[in-house]
Amino acid sequence: MDYEEIVTTSSRERELGMSAAFPVLMRKVYLWMTLALAITGFTAYYVASNEAILTAIITNQIVFWGLVIGELALVFGLSAAINRLSLTTATLMFVLYSVLNGVTMSFIFLAYTASSITNVFFITAGTFAVMALFGYFTKTDLTSWGKILMMALVGIIIASIVNVFTKSEGLAVILNYLGVLVFVGLTAYDSQKIKEMLQQAPDAGEGAQKVALLGALSLYLDFINLFLYLLRILGSRRD
Repeated sequence: MDYEEIVTTSSRERELGMSAAFPVLMRKVYLWMTLALAITGFTAYYVASNEAILTAIITNQIVFWGLVIGELALVFGLSAAINRLSLTTATLMFVLYSVLNGVTMSFIFLAYTASSITNVFFITAGTFAVMALFGYFTKTDLTSWGKILMMALVGIIIASIVNVFTKSEGLAVILNYLGVLVFVGLTAYDSQKIKEMLQQAPDAGEGAQKVALLGALSLYLDFINLFLYLLRILGSRRD
């Protein structure tokens, strides 16, 4: 076997390895994302149904802010230290984040009717699925979307902080619609980015699985934020 045949054979073996690893890794992305959403949903419902826990959170600012800070620490820590963490530790951090997020999201059951929460969830799921599929299958490079959408997201966050003090209902409505547009776009962008990263994985080893886990976290955050913005627009508030 000459040099060219060896190179060709090696290249084909790598392609076969990548093609075998890629669907496994993509399944893991959506499996982890779905698991995290389920954990968040069940946790939110359980906490909302437990008056003692709700009272403890509502009446104790230290507990509430501890939850918020804990969430931020977990998500930023997981993203920043993923290469130094074992897959097991990273997965446990993701699960813990999902639980804490469920605790803080339990308050939506106090503000909105259960039927409207269910309806908005399915609307979110449908919208998310369409945009995730678009991002996955489109031949258009969505890289430029990412920069624009992240700048828009920063603007929404700053405007939302300002609106805490100004309490403008009109601005709140505008921000809700902008939030929907941003996370619809980010769903497509992240879907394409995750696909491209995992296509480069030589195998489905721990390193590639950690990339898949971060992909699941990105899509999880897209789904949760899209759901919350749609809920503010479409949800029916309790009397």
